[in-house]
Amino acid sequence: MAFVLPPLPFDKTALDPIMSAETFDYHHGKHHNAYVQKVNGWEEEKGLKGKSLVEVIHLSKDKGDKGLFNNAAQIWNHTFFWNSLAPAGTTQPSEKLAKLIDDFGGQDALIAKLKEEAVGHFASGWAWLVLDGGALKVTSLHDADTPVVHDGMKPLLTLDVWEHAYYIDYRNARPDFAEKVLKNVVNWDFVSQNLDGEGIGRADQPAV
Repeated sequence: MAFVLPPLPFDKTALDPIMSAETFDYHHGKHHNAYVQKVNGWEEEKGLKGKSLVEVIHLSKDKGDKGLFNNAAQIWNHTFFWNSLAPAGTTQPSEKLAKLIDDFGGQDALIAKLKEEAVGHFASGWAWLVLDGGALKVTSLHDADTPVVHDGMKPLLTLDVWEHAYYIDYRNARPDFAEKVLKNVVNWDFVSQNLDGEGIGRADQPAV
């Protein structure tokens, strides 16, 4: 099996000053990597050999194995998060996504709603933009919970609101973090791509 820590899809300095290289050293290099190592350490004990990451997440959910679920889901969530980011000014919504954003009330309204969800989410978790019945919907999930195990939830974009995601650069100012990331470094190409409903597969890892 041996899942890996996926490389960042950009240089760790590419989002500075919105997100610093130091943040990526810790958040990606330590936090994300710890989840990978933890799951790999359970391969024999929990019968994970030959299973993809998404399969492991479903298995752990079905068995009520919270430790395995939390770590496997966090591998997936973080991978999706890194792909939701891009250097400022390098991406833009596709025509299809732009139409959905207009239907939502415009890009400013969408970002404001995502920020509100991220800031208002109590404790640790993730703010999500998902496709719901052909329309955009903003929601959030607690702790390591993930769209992978929610039928019909088609993920487009996520923002990590665990404190370790922003404390180095913003200390406890989650609102500043949410606003600056959402206004400046969203990977709109990735969001547009996920309109095909295949977003879950884009953060999966195959069985090895």
